[in-house]
Amino acid sequence: MATLICGSLAYDNIMTFEGRFREHILPEQVHILNVSFLVPTMRREFGGCAGNIGYALHLLGGDARIMGTLGANDAQPYMDRFAALGLNTTHVGVLPDMWSAQAMITTDLENNQITAFHPGAMMQSHVNKADEAPGIKLGIVAPDGFDGMVQHVEQLAAAKIPFVFDPGQGLPLFDGASLRRAIELATYLTVNDYEANLVSHRTGWSIEEMASKVDALIITRGEQGSQIYHDGQIEEIPVVQAERVLDPTGCGDAFRGGLLYGIENKLGWATTGRLASLMGALKIEQQGPQNYAPGKAQIEERFKAAFGYELSL
Repeated sequence: MATLICGSLAYDNIMTFEGRFREHILPEQVHILNVSFLVPTMRREFGGCAGNIGYALHLLGGDARIMGTLGANDAQPYMDRFAALGLNTTHVGVLPDMWSAQAMITTDLENNQITAFHPGAMMQSHVNKADEAPGIKLGIVAPDGFDGMVQHVEQLAAAKIPFVFDPGQGLPLFDGASLRRAIELATYLTVNDYEANLVSHRTGWSIEEMASKVDALIITRGEQGSQIYHDGQIEEIPVVQAERVLDPTGCGDAFRGGLLYGIENKLGWATTGRLASLMGALKIEQQGPQNYAPGKAQIEERFKAAFGYELSL
C-alpha cells in the first residue's frame, strides 16, 4: 500500500546552545531584542517534513512515496541518500538554479528551539501534482510551500484518496477560510496542542467541532502523550519513556510515520497511537531527524516493553 508524503525536503543545520534561552531574553526588552548565542557544535542533517516522515514510515516497512522539491544547486547529496535507503524518488522534483530549503535550528539545554528557515525550492512545491501519482492509497499533506499544500489537499480529495492534513509549521500561512476548507476535505487532522488551539481560534471551531469534521483528530501533547478523537470518543495515548532525551528535532515527523503505518495496516487507533508515540521516543534518543535506525525486532521489543502486548510489523 503506497503512501504519498507531500511536504518539504530540507537540509537541517542543527546547533546546540549550552545554556537556556530564557536566561538571556529579557521580556521587558523584546522590542529591542538583540541577542547572540554561542553554539560550539553544529551538524548538517537531512531533514524536511516529507523526508523525515518518509524515513520513519520506511523504517517500519511502509511503502513511502515522497513528493517534494529540491534545488539543483545542492540536491545530489539528498538524492544519493534516498538511493542508499531504497526510497522511491519518482515524485521528487529537482528545480534548476535554486537551493534546497535550509533550516538553521538552535536548541538549548531545555530542548527549546529557535529556527531560521530559507524555503528555497520548497516554494515551488506546487509543480508536483498529487493526483498524478499512480497506485496511491493514502496520503499526507505536511508543511510545505503554501500553494503546494493547498493544491495537494484539493488534488488528493478530488482523487478520493484518504489523507492526513498536517499543517504544522505551515499553519501561519493559513487564514480561517483556507483552514476550514482543508480540514473539511481531509480524512484525518494531526496537530500539537498549541496548534490545536490556534486552529480553533482561526476557524472558530471548538476542538470537538474540529474532530467532527474528520474521521480522526490526533493531538500530540509532548510529555503528556497524545489524544485521538474518533467516533465520538477520545483515545488517550501514553508517552513512551525515552532511554535518553537527546534531540527533539523531527520527533513529530517520526510520530507521523508511525501514524501512517498504523492507518495503512488498520491497526486500530489505540495501537496506531502507541506505535506513533514509540517512534517519537526512538527519534528523541538520537541526534538529527533521520539518524535513528532501529530494526523491526527492536521496535517490536520496545513496543511490548512499553505497552505490555505484542505488535507484529
